[in-house]
This record gives sequence, C-alpha cells and structure tokens, in this order.
Amino acid sequence: MDADLDILLIALYVELEDRIIPAHGTRRRGPGRPPTVTDAELVCLAVAQVLLRYNDEHHWLRAAASRVGHLFPRILRQSEYNERLKNAAPLMEAALRWLAERTPGSAEPLRLMDGTPIGCGQSKTTAQRSNLFGWAGYGYESAHSRYYWGAKLLLITTPDGTVTGFSLANPKLMGEREQTRQTLTSQPTNRPAAGSTVVTDKGLSGQGTEEFFTDLDLQLIRPARRDEKTPRPFPNWLRQRVEAIIWTLKNQLGLEHHNARVPAGLWTRIIQRLLALNAVIWHNWTIGAPTKRSLTAYDH
Repeated sequence: MDADLDILLIALYVELEDRIIPAHGTRRRGPGRPPTVTDAELVCLAVAQVLLRYNDEHHWLRAAASRVGHLFPRILRQSEYNERLKNAAPLMEAALRWLAERTPGSAEPLRLMDGTPIGCGQSKTTAQRSNLFGWAGYGYESAHSRYYWGAKLLLITTPDGTVTGFSLANPKLMGEREQTRQTLTSQPTNRPAAGSTVVTDKGLSGQGTEEFFTDLDLQLIRPARRDEKTPRPFPNWLRQRVEAIIWTLKNQLGLEHHNARVPAGLWTRIIQRLLALNAVIWHNWTIGAPTKRSLTAYDH
C-alpha cells in the first residue's frame, strides 16, 4: 500500500466496520430507518476534515463532495454533521485507542508525557459569558511566558507520536500534578503498562509525585530543578520529541483552531484530532513508511 489519503480512509473504514464498532457495541439498533451516512463513514469524514486542514465544518462540508465525494457520496448538512459528530465522540475515542493498541510503537515500555494549553477565548467577555465557563479557566504557559483562558490537555504518547492516554482539565482548578494523578487513576486505559518509563518535565517534581509513580510501578524520568544538588541524567532529545508531537497537533491538525463553543464540542474536536494523528501513524506503520508521524502524503 501507498501513503495516500484515499487508502488510509478505506483502511480506517474497514477497521471500523469489521472490528472497532462490533467490539465496542456501538452499532445502531432499534426501530426507524438507518441513517444515510453510517457511523463508520461519519468518523472517516471527520478524519479527512482534519487531515485536509478544514478547521471550520461549514467550509469542510462545502468542499467535501469535491475532495472525498468519490469515497463518500452522501454528505450531511452542517447542523446534522455537528450533532452526530458530538454523539460519535465515544466511538472516535474507542477508535483512537484501538489503533494505538495495534501500533507497534505502543509495545515499547517508554512513554512521553506533557501538557499543552488549549485556548478557548481571548477576551474577558468571552471568559465570563462562554458556555465553556467552568470547563475552561485561566492558566499560565511557562514555555511562552503567557496567560491564557482555556483548558489544559495532558498527553501520554509513544516516541513515534501515538497517543495512548489523554485528559482535559481546567488549569485554574487542577494543577499539573493533580491532573496527572487523575489521568492515571480515574481511567486505567490511560495508564502505561507496569514497568514502563515515563519521561516528563520538571513540573512533576516532588517526593509525593515520585512515590505516586513508584506505587503504580512506573519509573519517572524528569530534569533536575535548579535547587536540586543531586544530578538527574535526562534525555533532552525525548523532550524535543514530545514537543514536536504537540507541534504536529497544533500546527498541522488544527488543535488550537477548534472553534468549539460548548464542552461537548471541545471534547469532540480534540478527540477528532487525536484520532487523525493515531490513524496516520497506524497506517504509516502498516505500509512501512520511514517516518511514522509524517502527514505530507495525506494533507492534499
């Protein structure tokens, strides 16, 4: 197989119809006419939207017929597309985890962990009146020395970029340490296998955090703080790797241009982009592509 968008979408559609949807019991049942666009087609359309860099659903649905109409001749209206996409968020989450488990890189006992802000507004009026109030809050991004209003996305990935764990939190209500604890304990599917090594930044320093990772049978590797006298060897190239993964999500997959106005929409759009990344890496592994995180063959 070649690195081609059509082939990726066909492979993902087959995986959804034959394995993911039956395994998770998300196939539609009950009375009434079946939908003209199936859930598998809907998820593939959502992945194609992200890979082709259409951040706005309105522009995407106008262009979808010419871009992928030869694969999906039935295109939904915008209101129906938005509503069904929100309802399909559990299926997309199941799909991205399914693909992660079947990507060879996830078998490695090494994980990269880092958080990144997801901006949800720029003005004080937005922060006061937005439907995301309570879900989003004010946080500080030390990497760019700036405050933002939004949510904090915590990612756990393999070195090749496959997302194996994630969570979203209000940065004003939950700090990095607390979000990490919640991510690894409240949803076991986010937790790396026992004996794994987790590479993160110095924000997780502290005796309590070290003991928490030890109790989970995980080895924490982080850089030393300035006030620590004991040296801590740290692989800086792995920190650069996770930053490159976040850059891919933000600059190529439009993570910061989600246009979400309600909590369900924000969660859905984040899941949509994580699924697109995992689908590309899974497909690149399948076809033996040299660079597993390369999106070049799929964005046109």
